[in-house]
Amino acid sequence: MLTSLTNTNLILGGLILAVVQLVAALPWLRALDPKWFARIIRDPVYLIAGPLAVGGLSVLFLAYKGNSTYMPLYGRIYGSVLHAQLLVDLFIYLPVALAFVWPKGGAVAYAAFREGWRQPMFWVITGFGLVATWIAVVLPYFTFGDDFKMFKQIGFDIVMLAAVLFGVLASGMSISEEIEGRTALTLLSKPVTRRQFLLGKFVGVLMACGLMTSVLGWNLNWALLVQPEYDQINKDRSFDPMPDEAKQKLIPVFTKAMPAGPARTAAEGVAMWTGDTAAYSLHLAWGFGQVMILVSVATALATRLPFVINVVVCLVVYFLGHLAPVVVRVTDRLADTGTAGVGLIRFFGNLFDTILPALEFFNMGPAIVRDTPLELAAFAVYVATIFGYSLIYTSIALVVGLLLFEDRDLA
Repeated sequence: MLTSLTNTNLILGGLILAVVQLVAALPWLRALDPKWFARIIRDPVYLIAGPLAVGGLSVLFLAYKGNSTYMPLYGRIYGSVLHAQLLVDLFIYLPVALAFVWPKGGAVAYAAFREGWRQPMFWVITGFGLVATWIAVVLPYFTFGDDFKMFKQIGFDIVMLAAVLFGVLASGMSISEEIEGRTALTLLSKPVTRRQFLLGKFVGVLMACGLMTSVLGWNLNWALLVQPEYDQINKDRSFDPMPDEAKQKLIPVFTKAMPAGPARTAAEGVAMWTGDTAAYSLHLAWGFGQVMILVSVATALATRLPFVINVVVCLVVYFLGHLAPVVVRVTDRLADTGTAGVGLIRFFGNLFDTILPALEFFNMGPAIVRDTPLELAAFAVYVATIFGYSLIYTSIALVVGLLLFEDRDLA
């Protein structure tokens, strides 16, 4: 009786794991070849044989590796594959959904998104980010036990800087070239307004930046898992409380949904991957706020400035946005010392701090390096606040861009 129950749980668990992966694969399989997908989905043989075949393989794997101590790791691998499939599904149908809700501007955004991720520049920058992340895994940081924290900060900075670099270059090139090459004039001669054109370009480039951030973030999840195993000396101090807090909440939910046995152990690994993803996604969203601001600035400037000047101005905005708050704090301390030139520096520091975005808000160092652990809920609220600031500044930059573009002569 016990053996029969065990076999039933094994078969049921394998089928559940297989069906979840198959359902996640359906959207991108349909996008890959719609005609083939329509033919397959109407054939009952494939509808039955497919899940049974994949489910059978899952059952055999669970039966063979069921007692392995690596089963939670296999669950993580399963969760990472499912995560990757869901990301592909999201970025296949998000532009389509946007075009359905916002037909004209969404069509421009869809075209800009496709143009963005198909560029060699997109994959070169993404590849550089992937390689740089794994190089950072093996670098020694000489932090007396805090190498994991240093690597974590560098990893998220790599993701953010790669998306910023691509976003600024893509938005500047796309809009400037279409305006100077008179392509925008042809597009605007159709029932597409200047507002729909500019906002559509911005949203399309931003979606491409989101795709790059997601790919690099998925890779960083694995790098953050591997780094403590590589640095065995400081492994005991490679502790991140936020992902652990998320795991403690998710593991009971995932394990209760699976029958007892190897499938439940694998579900625990899936919960671990999901907990890491949930916690680290907050950091990715925090950095993406800075990406959104700088892409909006580049989009606004592209309506008037050539590509090269646009890139230089965005670079200046990036450095001054981080530097201005520091200059203000330093000059406030030196205000009463009578040091020559402090007043002028203080004036320009306050001017830049008022006009330019406060990019110092996006510095993750204090949140990562601190000794006192942060609660996941409190950190989520803080990230939401910073992201709200990003939305406000992005809206202001786009309004300025629309004003500049409104009376731009395209002929």
